Amino acid sequence: MGFFTADLCDKYQDTVQVLDFGFHSYGGVSKFSGKIATCKLVDNNTELIKLLKSDGKGRVCVVDVDAKYVAVVGDKLMGFAKKNNWAGIVVNGYVRDIETTQNIEVGLISLGTCPKKAPMENSGKIGLDLKFWGVKFIENEYIYIDADGAIISKEEIQI
Repeated sequence: MGFFTADLCDKYQDTVQVLDFGFHSYGGVSKFSGKIATCKLVDNNTELIKLLKSDGKGRVCVVDVDAKYVAVVGDKLMGFAKKNNWAGIVVNGYVRDIETTQNIEVGLISLGTCPKKAPMENSGKIGLDLKFWGVKFIENEYIYIDADGAIISKEEIQI
């Protein structure tokens, strides 16, 4: 992929948002980008599973679980993401199975790891505006992630 978030920030500094939190990369690719698809979870990753089983069309799934200390993404969900053409997953929460997820060619960033999986109760919603890490994630805007950080743009940036 031919972009660097630092260069994009320099060129588009007045039009991009910069994530203000230090996240960790646990996927098989550390540089990824795409149109945003959002998913808000409440103690359950069922809606996320449904979303990742649909055609990702190169999008990036942004998931908010309010930083709760349970893993909502692991090797199985990363497998769904790879199979269904998702570029990556951004989690305001935790992930697990990282020895496996690091070998799946899908981007994955999160706050950290947790061996405990999310309980199967409550529900989630897809397509909501989300706000965390100092930015607003809006369905169908664009996100660009590399080793330097992550930025969001209302429009696709021509690279």
